[in-house]
Amino acid sequence: MTVDVAHFKEVLGHYATGLVIVSATTSDGPAGFTCQTFGSLSLEPPLVTFAAATEGHSWGLVRQSSLVGISILSADQEPLARRFATSGVDKFEGMPWEKGPDGSPLLDGALAHIEGRVSGITTHGDHDVAVVEVSYVLAHSGHPLIYFRGGFAELD
Repeated sequence: MTVDVAHFKEVLGHYATGLVIVSATTSDGPAGFTCQTFGSLSLEPPLVTFAAATEGHSWGLVRQSSLVGISILSADQEPLARRFATSGVDKFEGMPWEKGPDGSPLLDGALAHIEGRVSGITTHGDHDVAVVEVSYVLAHSGHPLIYFRGGFAELD
């Protein structure tokens, strides 16, 4: 049986996800992208994972660094999610951010921050899956930005 790609995408859209910005410092400055395929992988040791389009331009830049920052977006950061999902723009221009303890860009106003070292990358289909050994975490109060059925939402 073959699965129709459009229908497959529609069905997967029924799974609500949070949104993060994955970022890194590169030789040309900070780079990053919006990612909805992110999650906890292990508590001992602390590991997270995310997936990025193998051919994605911003992922190609971020992939050059062994250290990444992950900013978990808050409910009021939809414009940020849209901006970092856009190709061909300087995503960090005018964007408030700070360096994490290891130097990765972490975006102001995020619900939480994670920083760590990429310990492995594997390719599956049209995406790369990265595993990150977590070295820093920080959480703030608030509500997450959610992606559901092709659009942004908030928890009620």
